[in-house]
Amino acid sequence: MKTVGHFINGVHAEGKSGRFADIFNPATGEVSAEIALADATDLDAAIASAAAAQPGWAATNPQRRARVFFRFVALVNQHMDELAELLSAEHGKTIEDSKGDIVRGMEVAEFVCGIPHLQKGEFTEGAGPGIDMYSMRQPLGIGAGITPFNFPAMIPMWMFAPAIAAGNAFILKPSERAPSVPMRLAELMIEAGLPAGILNVVNGDKTAVDAILSHDEIAGVSFVGSTPIARHIYATAAAHGKRVQAFGGAKNHMIVMPDADIEKAADALIGAGYGSAGERCMAISVAVPVGEETADRLVAALAPRVESLKIGPYTDPATDLGPVITKSAQQRILSLIDSGKAQGADLVVDGRGFSLQGYEDGYFVGGTLFDRVTPDMDIYREEIFGPVLSVVRASTYEEALSLPLRHPYGNGVAIFTRDGDTARDFASRINIGMVGINVPIPTPLAYHSFGGWKASSFGDLNQHGTDSIKFWTRTKTVTARWPSGLREGALFSMPTMA
Repeated sequence: MKTVGHFINGVHAEGKSGRFADIFNPATGEVSAEIALADATDLDAAIASAAAAQPGWAATNPQRRARVFFRFVALVNQHMDELAELLSAEHGKTIEDSKGDIVRGMEVAEFVCGIPHLQKGEFTEGAGPGIDMYSMRQPLGIGAGITPFNFPAMIPMWMFAPAIAAGNAFILKPSERAPSVPMRLAELMIEAGLPAGILNVVNGDKTAVDAILSHDEIAGVSFVGSTPIARHIYATAAAHGKRVQAFGGAKNHMIVMPDADIEKAADALIGAGYGSAGERCMAISVAVPVGEETADRLVAALAPRVESLKIGPYTDPATDLGPVITKSAQQRILSLIDSGKAQGADLVVDGRGFSLQGYEDGYFVGGTLFDRVTPDMDIYREEIFGPVLSVVRASTYEEALSLPLRHPYGNGVAIFTRDGDTARDFASRINIGMVGINVPIPTPLAYHSFGGWKASSFGDLNQHGTDSIKFWTRTKTVTARWPSGLREGALFSMPTMA
């Protein structure tokens, strides 16, 4: 059986803990490999290699750091099919969805090829008599990233690309459920010319995470996962003096106005709600049609689309969505569907009884559609992270707007309308980090920043875009005066540059 270990100082390492866990094929429920679970000793080895390599990497000029990422992007493109196959086999998403996962991560690697410009400081000549003032953006030292199962390629690249480009070394702790692609990306970084020790992959569970959060030599931590764990990561790492960005859960709404094209809105909801089996933090899980007529038309358009979803293994090219990641995730989703029905929602399409011949032990959930959901129901309040879409009917635009405004999560939101004034008002007033106007999944491109508000994000700086360079660097400001032949006595008052 295949064993996934760690990647330390540029080579594969078995690990010292003697602890292992199973990796499952979610389509069959069978064990496909085992993974080594790190302890503090394994982390110490990774950090020792990072600490030894980082000063030299930070001193490498930014053009040369950028060239590593130019080569890395070319290698990712060259190995796209191999990476997508690895990803789909462990996650369960379709090959095309896996390629999208890889491409959106690679775009951040493309963005940081501009690190010579992105890391520039500022300069003021003549800030005072004979005084020049300038700032530098210097790396933190060693950073760490703790990434989720649902985007095994994208989110690791979102973290390590800007951190490494800015001159840091990096410890990546990917999800133990889908570790093979992060390991392969580390190999490709070495092949691209990255010095050994700058990118280390330490696989593990809570033991490894806790060691990262408390380790004195890690200066910054980035996390993506559920909100309860994001709160813990933020509080614990910050208490240990680290810079932290921690991104949590979501409950993304899509408001459908009466003037919207219902067919286009329905297509958008199918892709945004059911793609990747709903296992996306930017998935639309709540549709909010405004007016009864709009709601009736929308549900009538959605129902046959949901019923016709092709659910199966990634090996079937006709598959629209695959299984969810684990048996426990499947059971939790089914339990929430049960609660929605018990609490009075109309179950328009029931995905609980789905079974696929030859894959009876896989973690599949059929596409599920609820209508007449209310804000007090569990299926509205909780992040389901499965192929379940809830329709919450609103009488007016203001009532529809109030739903995402009041919800504790604030990751993404969308509105479908032909009216520019409504769209502008919505974008201005909504308290959500990422907003789509006739765009169902408003994930920004790599040169803008990604991040939610409210209980979806903890920390001041977002992922990718210029925020990522700010997060992985700190500013040093230098005030310089060179002797000019004038002799001054001691000054005891506050300097004013006058």
